[in-house]
Amino acid sequence: MKTRVLTGITTTGTPHLGNYVGAIRPAIRASQQPEVQAFFFLADLHALIKCEDPQRIARSRMEIAATWLAAGLDPERVLFYRQSDIIEIPELSWLLTCVTGKGLMNRAHAYKASVDANREKNLEDDDGINMGLFSYPILMAADILMFNAHKVPVGRDQVQHLEMARDIAQRFNHLYPRSKADWFVLPEAVVDESVATLTGLDGRKMSKSYHNTVPLFEGGTKALKTAVAKIVTDSREPGEPKDAHRSNLLPIFRAFASAEQTQVFIDALVAGMGWGQAKQSLVNVIEQEIAPLREHYDQLMARPDDLEDILQAGAKRAREIATPFMAQLRQAVGIAAPTKSSHVDVGSQAGKAGKAKTGKGPRFVQFRDEQGLFRFKLISQAGLTLCTSLAHQDPKQVGVILRQLELRTSSVTVEEEGATGYLVLIDEQTVAQGPVCGSAAQRDDLLQTTRAAIEELAA
Repeated sequence: MKTRVLTGITTTGTPHLGNYVGAIRPAIRASQQPEVQAFFFLADLHALIKCEDPQRIARSRMEIAATWLAAGLDPERVLFYRQSDIIEIPELSWLLTCVTGKGLMNRAHAYKASVDANREKNLEDDDGINMGLFSYPILMAADILMFNAHKVPVGRDQVQHLEMARDIAQRFNHLYPRSKADWFVLPEAVVDESVATLTGLDGRKMSKSYHNTVPLFEGGTKALKTAVAKIVTDSREPGEPKDAHRSNLLPIFRAFASAEQTQVFIDALVAGMGWGQAKQSLVNVIEQEIAPLREHYDQLMARPDDLEDILQAGAKRAREIATPFMAQLRQAVGIAAPTKSSHVDVGSQAGKAGKAKTGKGPRFVQFRDEQGLFRFKLISQAGLTLCTSLAHQDPKQVGVILRQLELRTSSVTVEEEGATGYLVLIDEQTVAQGPVCGSAAQRDDLLQTTRAAIEELAA
């Protein structure tokens, strides 16, 4: 079973060099591990808490998406989506809000820090504090629990929010017990102390809050050179030995250079290399890695429709997991459409086939995909996609398979695939795939629903 790792990026600004070294580059490398199923999302709903400038948020969503893709994030390998495109996330956030104690939210660091700041200014405790800030940890919990992420890389300031997500998940699991596995796994915070923290122009941590950042892509090479030229150095002249290890240039240089290149740079500073030449060397080593990525970034920013297509494709894949899981959660709390079996334990019966009051049962739907190939879907009576066929050039091939399924002229089976998937087979040949599920228990529920739906259609 693959480990699910989830990373969110708030869309309130333009990524800088520190973001790339400290978060983007290591996260992309981690996503390439074969044992990892990675989820990356643009946290634009979270952005609304801090930013009331719609143009800034809209621009930031594009810039951040283009940055991650240009830096090497593979949208075919990972699930890359916008938070606001997954409508199940705010719905889950409300379910979780209803099981979360206000006392837990009162203890959130971000809220307490805002209250303390108001008290220092002799203002009311909650002056200027909106409910978005107050309940931010619940929306963050929904982001994580929607996909039952096992691990969430965070900075130390976010560890408390992961602990809250665990508390909320445990509370929901307790209030709505399930006959099989719990609804939610308990996520684990991952704090990587080895991730580099770059110094900014003034020697402090590179941060937009300090206005001391070096741009990553925006402004091109010219903007990079201008920023590097502003990095604070001492007054030692060319020819005078420099204290390389106290230089603000060295941490940035080391982040982009090999160990051998770094040692050459240090030796040159000790031998008296001037600061101007040192800064040019820094620009050169950064450009060696960043220039090709910047070119890709510029291409993506020039084609917003292509960028949107990538995000929509990611959202579609994410909702294939979120939609059936949310349907089960709705049934668990008692707000799903009633069925004949609604009196049965919803934990074990979620998703079972049965005719709705409208009289619509499961059905096959044929369609053409984005590549113009022919497929079919099996839709449950509740409107969920239970499986999607393989693609075919000829629509007649789809028709033959559907007749085999409906008339049972061949051996039809539905079998598990990996830890959270399943396949529909005819004579041991795969003809359709089920959605990737959030857990083995969810997979088992949908697998049984699929079997029941096929049996009903063949009856």
